[in-house]
Amino acid sequence: MDAKKLTIADEILAGLNEFADALEDGNDDVLQKFTCHRVILDLKPESYSPEKVKTTRDTLSASQALFAKFLGASVKTVRSWEQGIAEPNPMACRFMDEIRRNPDYYRKRLQESMRPKSKVIPA
Repeated sequence: MDAKKLTIADEILAGLNEFADALEDGNDDVLQKFTCHRVILDLKPESYSPEKVKTTRDTLSASQALFAKFLGASVKTVRSWEQGIAEPNPMACRFMDEIRRNPDYYRKRLQESMRPKSKVIPA
């Protein structure tokens, strides 16, 4: 009788179980036995001048209101960034970094998020 062929999922689960067992056993050779990669993410956000905020917004062809909604900020906040009254917080800067790195993706995401406004019919 032929041995049951393992699926890729079975192989992955077996490998993860073997790895978990080695960690639980306190096996010192885990790094030698398994392929382990250590990475450092360089995600320090860039600083954003008023012009850079506006350029980023213009990349998406978005109004201040639409850009604010997309970032999860208020229109007043975006306006204050663009007028140099306030600086964007690090989380907003990281999001704008991502927009600048892949503008086509975020243009598409913005388009996918848009819904037509419902018309208000006067009574």
